[in-house]
Amino acid sequence: MNKYPHQPVMVSQVLQYLRLRPGARVLDATVGCGGHAEAILQSDEDIFLLGIDRDREALAIAGQRLARFGPRCRLRQGNFGNLAQILAEEECSTLDGALFDFGVSSLQLDRADRGFSFRQDGPLDMRMDQSSPITASHILNSADEKELTRIFRDYGEQPGSRRTTHRIANPLAKRA
Repeated sequence: MNKYPHQPVMVSQVLQYLRLRPGARVLDATVGCGGHAEAILQSDEDIFLLGIDRDREALAIAGQRLARFGPRCRLRQGNFGNLAQILAEEECSTLDGALFDFGVSSLQLDRADRGFSFRQDGPLDMRMDQSSPITASHILNSADEKELTRIFRDYGEQPGSRRTTHRIANPLAKRA
């Protein structure tokens, strides 16, 4: 049994499509707990990997998992919005491959306290970056109906977002 809370999927396909050569410089823009990064670094002893993630807890786990690769692996907290800045700071002007594994992992979904769980009760948090002051609960309680509809429609791709938002904003409204 693996000791890490999230197991990467499609590892062989990721390696196949990256087609990395010795000396490659690779970006894992959603390093998470480091599963794909570990496979990439194991594939050749001359590969360098820069791993980025918003989730500090995931980065700490990745740091433990990838420590044995020493200077061939650097980890940074960040997100796609500051990717250019991170690459510049890390002097990564060229890359030979990049991996973006969008979504959430079991590290977020399986823990009720993270506020992503569908199976367990917990706070309505949903922050990938726990240092961010804005939680899902804050947004739900402070945004107006129009803004919530836009969020559910644009980010959640929620069918019937206007009806859902109306029910949230007007909990005593007659249910049709």
